[in-house]
Amino acid sequence: MGSSESKAADSKANRIARWRSTGIVALREAKLKTFPDEVLDLDKSVRTLDFTQNKLVEIPMEISKLVNMQRLILASNHIEQLPSTMGNLQSLKAMILDGNRITSLPDELGELVKLEKLSISGNMLMSLPNTIGSLRNLSLLNVSNNKLKCLPESIGICSSLEELQANDNLIEELPASVCNLVQLKSLSLNNNKVNQIPPNILKDCKALQNFSLHDNPISMSQFQQMDGFKEFEARRKKKFDKQLDSNVMIGSKGLDEGVDL
Repeated sequence: MGSSESKAADSKANRIARWRSTGIVALREAKLKTFPDEVLDLDKSVRTLDFTQNKLVEIPMEISKLVNMQRLILASNHIEQLPSTMGNLQSLKAMILDGNRITSLPDELGELVKLEKLSISGNMLMSLPNTIGSLRNLSLLNVSNNKLKCLPESIGICSSLEELQANDNLIEELPASVCNLVQLKSLSLNNNKVNQIPPNILKDCKALQNFSLHDNPISMSQFQQMDGFKEFEARRKKKFDKQLDSNVMIGSKGLDEGVDL
């Protein structure tokens, strides 16, 4: 073995040792077309896997070996589908899949019971699996910029959901079950085809502070006539005032545009 080959082998060994000791495997913009075998062989050692901005087309079935992984970040690749074995990743708390080519999610998604954050914006999803309702710890769901025509009724049993972003889709109406999301603080549906929303949503979603419906057929007057609008306005104003106070204190110039209906 030549000295350059020897150095390369040492370097690779050091890198694997570092991954094993830290639990963090970060290979951003590394021109990867496939998952490296040496990463999959780390199995229980991996806590965070970040392969952002590569050329991955698929996720191997063997990803199921990474049973202790808590964060999976695969944004900006060419991934078209998720393997059914993803359901074995029982420790997963955050999965970021923005900017891929995913057309559907497997039913096994519902087995990721510890998942708190799922971001899959900028894909080609036409629907979400009903099993998403099993994600009782999910607090943030971002499905913006897909091809969704509706959200499943089961979303109403994602009892920890605080933020739902579904901008830039083809959604015409929301399921009535959304009214069960008592933890929901922010709901964004800009640039859809929403012409009606559940009549009790403002009354029942008592934590709701931000509801964005820009560029939809539904009118502002329809929204203002809904049951619970006054209470919603009070919560929204309170949040805005709180942000104003904190921004003055830290000298920030901008305000969160999300509070603007």
